[in-house]
Amino acid sequence: MEKNTIIERAKDYIAKEREAGFRAEVEKLLAGAQGTEPEAWKELEDRFYRDLEFGTGGLRGVIGGGYNRMNTLVVKSATQGLASYLIKAFPEKAADGKLSAVIAYDSRHYSAEFAEAAALIFGANGIKTWLFSGLRPTPELSFAIRQLGCDTGIVVTASHNPPQYNGYKAYWNDGSQVIPPHDTGIIDEVNNVKTLREISRQEALDRGLLKIIDKEVDEPYHAMVKSRLFRPDLIKAKAGEVKIVYTPLHGTGAMHVEKVLGDLGLRVITVPEQREGDGDFPTVAFPNPEEAAALDMAIKLGTKEKADVVMATDPDADRFGIAVPNKQGSYTLVTGNQMGVLMADYIFLSLGELGKMPPKAAMVNSIVTTGMQKRVAQMYGAECAECLTGFKWIADVMRQWELGLAAGEAGAKNFVFGTEESYGYNIETEVRDKDGVSAAAITAEMTLYWRSKDKSLLDRLDELYQSCGYWQEMGISKYFQGPQGPEIMKGIMDKYRSSPPAALGGIAVFKVRDLEKGVDGFSPSDVLQFYLADGTVVSARPSGTEPKIKFYASCCTEVGLGGLDAAKAEAARKLDAIKKDIRLVIGE
Repeated sequence: MEKNTIIERAKDYIAKEREAGFRAEVEKLLAGAQGTEPEAWKELEDRFYRDLEFGTGGLRGVIGGGYNRMNTLVVKSATQGLASYLIKAFPEKAADGKLSAVIAYDSRHYSAEFAEAAALIFGANGIKTWLFSGLRPTPELSFAIRQLGCDTGIVVTASHNPPQYNGYKAYWNDGSQVIPPHDTGIIDEVNNVKTLREISRQEALDRGLLKIIDKEVDEPYHAMVKSRLFRPDLIKAKAGEVKIVYTPLHGTGAMHVEKVLGDLGLRVITVPEQREGDGDFPTVAFPNPEEAAALDMAIKLGTKEKADVVMATDPDADRFGIAVPNKQGSYTLVTGNQMGVLMADYIFLSLGELGKMPPKAAMVNSIVTTGMQKRVAQMYGAECAECLTGFKWIADVMRQWELGLAAGEAGAKNFVFGTEESYGYNIETEVRDKDGVSAAAITAEMTLYWRSKDKSLLDRLDELYQSCGYWQEMGISKYFQGPQGPEIMKGIMDKYRSSPPAALGGIAVFKVRDLEKGVDGFSPSDVLQFYLADGTVVSARPSGTEPKIKFYASCCTEVGLGGLDAAKAEAARKLDAIKKDIRLVIGE
């Protein structure tokens, strides 16, 4: 983009942005860029060379002034587009003044301000909005949409991203994130916003267009989470035997995890330095339970307290991770794939033991999640269906099955569990997204159950490896920042498409699945999958929320005469060789 265009865009932003801090940032950069400060120009260019994209999941970006940043003006514009789409999608409700929305937000910087800005845009468009009085997690937002009968919902969060980020996820009236055709329809409206309809907070309150909520949703949500457990009598009898150390990583989880587990009689020790919401996330580099370092403080406290399980949720409490004691006296981090295996096993086992297994029982996981979960489902006579990456697609399968069962379709299943490798789990239909609070509750019960059988979670995982083969997964991510980033990532994917590798890690590629135009019943998605001769699957996809490209590999080795240790060594060898080939392509 030409320099004059960048400058004009910056001036346009300054004229429109009402938040003084964001406006001042751009004014300072503009003055420097028009003077003799090359760094100011570089920063100004990055903030205005494009608009922050409203993608299929909403917005996510670095907080700051500019059209390529997260700020009040960008949030207002996105919400105006969403409001315009709602009015067109539900014209009769709009005409009767019956459209409604609910908004939640997490502990990140400006989350509360962005949430209120969005609520007031909705109000100005005649859409009644329920706004939570304080921090609330993403799964509760999904629950609230269904509980309150809303037409849409927003949660202001950047999930597990670093502190400089914030974001905005849009939801539809079934409680799931938007998918086609609504996602592209909303994007078109957002891109065509010319003017904003605005209203003051006081006017919105006076006209009944803004209502502040808390316990009227909190209490039903807590009750729902507890109702989804299988063995309340076991928990009541044995709760005192398990000690849990928990960290919300400075996010929203403490209120609900402490409440639900406390109501069950479980002893929860929350890491004090990480209990309160803090957008600086001062004790972690990344507030992400996928990162081993994020659990360091919790594991240290767990070691001191001799905890039976260490739990963590990310800032908006949709992701959930654990560490458990091992035979060496330290703690083992359980991966998202392994946790999904353990939960699937426990859920299917419990449904069977209690005589509650529904007909056509099935779970759902994403195409980059371990194949071990399919084998676990088959052990119990159930099925495991695949979907695209992102929990909205798990929710879509859930919705399609529900509609199919109601219509008597032969292919419809009864949903019992959904999971993806990135530490996301769902065990209830009342929430249409991953739920770290429910995951914490079911994990506590599962820990108690296996303890009653004189087993740990790691013991049970090893038993499953003996039955299903040893599975190991690997992930590689590389960021490509700045204006050239998207083009570099596109170049990597184009090269793989035009010249797919004959082998990866020395193992022949026998099949390539390209989902760019949609195949095998999947919607179009920028994903490539390489199926290797030994059963290993390698997937490549640019992230939909961050400037990075991600690779996944899932490898299985059967447990033979050499035992589990030999199977683990063979899987590690294969994945190391695959990793070297990928790093050559992405320039590491």
